[in-house]
Amino acid sequence: MGGGASGIGAAIAEAFVRQGATVVNGDLREGGAGEYVRLDATDPESVEAAFAEVIRRHGRIDVLVNSFGIMHVGKIHETSVEDYDRVQAVNARGVFLCAKAAVSRMLEQGYGNIINIASVAGLIAVERRFAYCVSKGAVVEMTRALAIDYAAAQIRVNAICPGTVDTPMIRGYVEKYFGDRVEATITELHARQPVGRMGKAEEIAAFAVFLASDESGFLTGAALPIDGGWTAK
Repeated sequence: MGGGASGIGAAIAEAFVRQGATVVNGDLREGGAGEYVRLDATDPESVEAAFAEVIRRHGRIDVLVNSFGIMHVGKIHETSVEDYDRVQAVNARGVFLCAKAAVSRMLEQGYGNIINIASVAGLIAVERRFAYCVSKGAVVEMTRALAIDYAAAQIRVNAICPGTVDTPMIRGYVEKYFGDRVEATITELHARQPVGRMGKAEEIAAFAVFLASDESGFLTGAALPIDGGWTAK
């Protein structure tokens, strides 16, 4: 589990533990259900060390969940090179590094399952989310490419594409970018889903449990929205 200390990642870790799974949380800080291993998803050496430690402890990696990301608000002319690079380093490069480390182990064991937490922003454009949309679009395409490349090796790869989910990350970016109108912005975030509310982390976690299960065995290469109807508009 990459990014299991808070938000959607923490909810997924808790859901997996309830199902009886052995969960190892890779994150920069401890938190969430299961065991902990330090992981900086932007650092190849940190990623390799974390995956090696999981193998040392448990001998295999059945399921990898990549659930980490950072936000930036701005159109391209409002996005500095540093902002852009920082978002891509975490959201896209981090998935690449963790998937690469997992696939090498999964090939040796003859099976595996990778679940990437992408976003509706990887399927449709969201206003003033340029760098974030680019990063999550990359995650969607990585998911499809991995699924095609490794289907014959019995490695399934899917992406969950949430709409706006009420998490600490969302609350944090509202405070950072819309500090003068926090409550109004939260109301707008609820309203942009046709069902009239933001999603819950536990709802995304339940979807991840299904993708990790044998019941989804014929499903690979999919980018699946769970968004309160947002992408149906």
